[in-house]
Amino acid sequence: MESRVIKENLKTIEDKHHEFMAEAQKEAIEGLSNGGIPVGAVLVKNGEIIGRGHNQRIQLDSTILHAEMKCLESVGRIKADNYKDCILYTTLSPCAMCSGAIILYKIPMVVMGENENFKGPEKYLRDHDVQLINLDLESCKKMLKKFILKHPKLWNEDIGL
Repeated sequence: MESRVIKENLKTIEDKHHEFMAEAQKEAIEGLSNGGIPVGAVLVKNGEIIGRGHNQRIQLDSTILHAEMKCLESVGRIKADNYKDCILYTTLSPCAMCSGAIILYKIPMVVMGENENFKGPEKYLRDHDVQLINLDLESCKKMLKKFILKHPKLWNEDIGL
């Protein structure tokens, strides 16, 4: 009986991860449709989305507006202590800049859509007690892979090459 309940709870948690990742993917699609790089993120606190963002480096001629940074910015000013109850969902493994913000605000968990097209400093995040979950979603991989093949110069600029 107990193992069945545990399995049901894990299934519910997994379903929630996929539900919130779908919202991050909507952000990525919006960014792509506006001429940007298709990476999206949402910040969830206590089961509710409190922030959203997509990569806007191209659209806003920005050096720092990766999806995760825009997502955090969209939350506005909240006490740093509030982030300890949050989960960041991002369609791609966070880069060094975004990882630094995650560590700075002590966000305890990051759920990513994939890390095949780009793998950020995941060990660095784990070393700072950030739990990482990689959903390894084909939909995230394909969307970004297609963009990279079509716009390699923009992609390389985005990841600092």
